[in-house]
This record gives sequence, structure tokens and C-alpha cells, in this order.
Amino acid sequence: METQKFAGEQDLLRRVKVRLVPEERRREFDFRLEQDHYLHSARLSGQTLRYVAEVDGKWVALLCFGAAALHLKAREQWIGWTPQQRARRLAFVVNNSRFLVLPQRQKYPNLASRVMGLCLRRLSADWQEQWGHPVLVVESFVDESQYRGTCYRACGFEAVGLTEGYGRASRDFYQEHGQPKQLYVRELPKGARGLLRRGRLPKELAQLEKETSGPCPFRAGELDSLLGRFRALKDGRRGHGLRHRQPFVLACAAVATLMGSGGYQAFQDQCSKLTQRQLKALGCREDKEGRYRPPSDTTFFRVITKLDAAQFEQIVGSWLLEQEVSTLARLAVDGKVARGSGRNQTKPLQLLSAVSHRVRLTLGQVPIEEKSNEIPALKPLLNSLPSLEGGLITADALHCQQESSRFVTQDLGADYLWGLKGNQTGVLEKAQRLLKGQSFFPSGKGGPLGKRPSSA
Repeated sequence: METQKFAGEQDLLRRVKVRLVPEERRREFDFRLEQDHYLHSARLSGQTLRYVAEVDGKWVALLCFGAAALHLKAREQWIGWTPQQRARRLAFVVNNSRFLVLPQRQKYPNLASRVMGLCLRRLSADWQEQWGHPVLVVESFVDESQYRGTCYRACGFEAVGLTEGYGRASRDFYQEHGQPKQLYVRELPKGARGLLRRGRLPKELAQLEKETSGPCPFRAGELDSLLGRFRALKDGRRGHGLRHRQPFVLACAAVATLMGSGGYQAFQDQCSKLTQRQLKALGCREDKEGRYRPPSDTTFFRVITKLDAAQFEQIVGSWLLEQEVSTLARLAVDGKVARGSGRNQTKPLQLLSAVSHRVRLTLGQVPIEEKSNEIPALKPLLNSLPSLEGGLITADALHCQQESSRFVTQDLGADYLWGLKGNQTGVLEKAQRLLKGQSFFPSGKGGPLGKRPSSA
């Protein structure tokens, strides 16, 4: 590279342009990486994009973006998602796998950050056009024995921790190479981490999630305790020719639901990934070949449609509380009318429910007395659950009053997030006056991936 042709760094930076590598120059691009990049390899698998930075048609930098690493402890902690969410949403994370600056870095110290910044501006749109979905998070590894990661920090990346020093040697085998690297990550749109760990993605992103539900997080002994709870339920099917017993089918449905599956076909697909030991722990009987087989989608349909849904949720909810305390970290409280309870000119049955934000499962219910409302039912409902200390309780505007707030904070040691409407006119007017002109919340015009106003 004839760097002397550039008058100076500022002159060069103003004229840098980034574009995708045309197919006719792909071999040249790969050759430069193999010759000059410290990894001496241009081999990339899966979905990739190759960029070149130019000044007056002359290459000054090469970049490659590809599929994210499958498992990174530091990244998973930084995002805060579950293994099931990671399995479904990992495609929204992209790895900057190669970055080669061709001129001498000492002469143009800001060239790398300029090129990276230009790439990040167009990366999500290019990825959407090429692969059908946007990019929410970008990651990269930096060998700190050779580089300091300055350009990544200048572009808003955050160093979140060292890797374990292993590399993939085959599909399911990792080999220690003894060279841990620093992991740098950056949200591409602001708030991307929050989106990736949400229970449900916005509609435009949810349709792009993978169908897989991730690995089963429960051990065989834990699954056996779930099976025991279902044995008390009466089987609504006829006894002749039943291949799978009802407790086994229900336990499979519960586990599949907790792993993110929704629908009978999804139950079948998810349970087909369970190990033989897990299927046995869930109560499966051996077939003629001595194998354990998961239920089919039609079996799930026949069993579940004859079941009391409220009783099923109560059983799974109480079991889940014993397995994972984080289920109680965020609870939504809401009142509902039981379907069909208002027939024959009787007053419908109203229930106040506590639902886990994380797994969207009802953990407790209490009836609302006649000639009353949800407020008096809040205490017995939350008192029926294990300790909620340090958790967050959300509810609609009906509970936005002093006694419910005092009970949650003082008695339970939790926090609350209440809706605020016209039923508390004084508080509403004061809030509107204090928040007028502030930009605490998104305007909603750009959606979850659009522009957001700056924080106050």
C-alpha cells in the first residue's frame, strides 16, 4: 500500500468509503487476509459479510462479519438471557471475525476506528438484505498479547471478560489452545440487550426467531418430581390401546412449555431432543425395541384438550418455584374472569392471578370476593407465594394506591411498578407536570429498532 500518496490522516479519514466486496474480487480479498492477517486464514463458515474500506479506489482495510460464537459465558452474562433464549436468538448476534488494516497503524492511528464506525452504520441493513434479519449485537475477540482493542473501545464496544482459551476442533468437540482472548461486545441499536432477554420479542423480531427451544435445563431427578405431581390427575381418555400414560404426556408438555415451545407440534419437536434418561425420568415406558419414545403431536392434543388448564398451571407453577427461584424475580398481577363461569344467570367468577414474567406461567390464584375488587385480594395472593424479597411486582392502575404500595415494599421487601391513570387524578397531574418535556421513555415512532430520545 502506497501510504505516501495521502497528504495526512485527516485527509485520508475524510475520503474513506466502505462497501461490500464484489464477487469478482473475493479471491483477492481472501488472499490478502491469508497473507497479512495474524491468523493467516480467510476460512469462514455460515452467514458472512465481507467489507473493504477504500480511499480513491485503493484498499486500506478488510473486515469480515460472521456467525456468533455458540457459547460464551461472558456474553451470556452481559446479555442476561436464558439458554432457551440464546438458542432461539443467537442469530441476532454477529461476530467481527477478521479486521485487517493495510497501512501502517502508527501513521494513521484513527483509521481503524473510522473504518469500524462506517461498517457498523450499515451492518444491520446489509445483513437484513443478505440474510433476512437485522443485527442487534456485535461481538469480537481481541488477542491482548498483540493488540489493545483501542479501536473497539473508540466505537462503543465494551470489554466483558476473557474467553476460556478453547477453540472448536469439530462439531461437538473443543480443544484447549491456551490463548484466552478478550471479548468485546456492543449493542447495535440502543436497548438491544433488553430486547434479547425479553420474554417475548416484538412482532417484527419474533417471526425471525429460530424454532428450536434450546437445551433442557432440568436434570432427571428434578423431572421425576414433576411426574409425581401429575399422577393425581384423572385421565380423560379411554384405557384401551394407550401407548403413553397421562402423567408422562403432561410432564413432557410442561417441560416443553418451560423451554419456550408453544403448540402441539412444537411439543413433539422439543421432546424429541430429550435424552433417553430424561424421557425415562418423565415416566416413559420402553417400546418393543427397549427405547423410550416421546409423545406425538396428536397425543399431546388428545390429553391436553381433556384437561383442566387451571389445575395444570397450578401444578407446574408450584413445581417450578421449587426448581428455580428466579421465577419470582418479576411477577405480573392481574384479574381475570373465569371463562364460562357466568352461565345460568350467575355472577362470573373473578380471579386474581400472579404470573411470572420470565416463563409466562400462572404461579398462584385467589378468588375475588363478591361486592369487592382486586385490592383486598392482593395480600392473600402474594402471601401464598414463597419469599418475594428483592423482586418486582407489576400491576395495572387499580393497585396504584398507598396500601398496596406499602404492603409490597414494607411487608414483602419487594419493589412495585403500577400503572397510573385517571383514578389517581392528583398523582397523575403531578406526574404529568414533573415529566413534561422529559425524555425518560421511547417515543414509539421508530419501534424497538428505531431511534430513541436521549435520557434526561
